[in-house]
Amino acid sequence: MSSEAGADNVKAFRLDELEAERAANDGAYLQFLRERNMSVGLYALNAGEPDPQKPHNQDEVYFVVSGRASITVGMETTQVARGSVVYVPAGVPHKFHHISEDLRVLVVFSPPEG
Repeated sequence: MSSEAGADNVKAFRLDELEAERAANDGAYLQFLRERNMSVGLYALNAGEPDPQKPHNQDEVYFVVSGRASITVGMETTQVARGSVVYVPAGVPHKFHHISEDLRVLVVFSPPEG
């Protein structure tokens, strides 16, 4: 089986390396991929920490890599843990809260954030 796309098109990432880069930059969020129709980042909140985010102008998908918390999207609250996936429509208020274990979340924005 042959592929016309070259290896230059492959963008692969390791979560441990992304976490180290995020921590080294002293930020809760590290955008590590930006394409025409989406961007992807790693979001980190430690246990007991408040979530300062405001509604975004993009649709979002959260994939919880590790940790435990609640998330409220609009008026609905649900528990999340490793493996949880949450969709948040553009403009809808949302926050993680009651973070009982350090939270690491992959965030996909469409269109790209910013």
